Amino acid sequence: MTSQAPELLQQARDGDAGAWGRLLESYTPYLTLLARVQIGRRLQGKVDPVDVVQETFLDAHRQSGNFRGTTEAELVTWLRRIMAGQLALMLRRYLGTQGRDVNLERELGAQLDQSSQDLDGGLIRTHSTPSMHASRREQAVLLATALGRLVEDQREVIILRHLEGMTFGEVAQRMGRTENSVYKLWMRALANLRKSMAGTS
Repeated sequence: MTSQAPELLQQARDGDAGAWGRLLESYTPYLTLLARVQIGRRLQGKVDPVDVVQETFLDAHRQSGNFRGTTEAELVTWLRRIMAGQLALMLRRYLGTQGRDVNLERELGAQLDQSSQDLDGGLIRTHSTPSMHASRREQAVLLATALGRLVEDQREVIILRHLEGMTFGEVAQRMGRTENSVYKLWMRALANLRKSMAGTS
């Protein structure tokens, strides 16, 4: 599916509702990862990332006529803006505040952009493959898909270390492991991530 995103984007722009649905679905791993990082910072235990992504997709379907972009980069930026609005809505619900908070949405949008840049930054530069560099896809989207292929504990150690910025000691405490075992797990995870990324683009 991921390699078809540019074609699906064109079909969606031509009015194919089915293509629009398939296109949005192809961003599930990417958006779920971004939502998980934000929820971990603010709403852990209260909100499921999957619910945030589903609400984002529903809102994106409602607003599909407003999307004017022509590239995947424009689409993922637009989806992050919609997700920021959904996260702000959930925060207001749990904090008991009323009314739309544009500043909160901007702050969440900036944090989502930063998480996406973190995905597209050090991990990609260090562990990408030639096929990824040649791909027309957004690199952060490819990495999120590859992360989704890892077993849970390996995916977790990558997310905690690279996206949530934890030290190995903090990761060890969160995962209930020794620091040495976390480091070894991290090394295996990076090796497996590289293999997974080779089959993602």
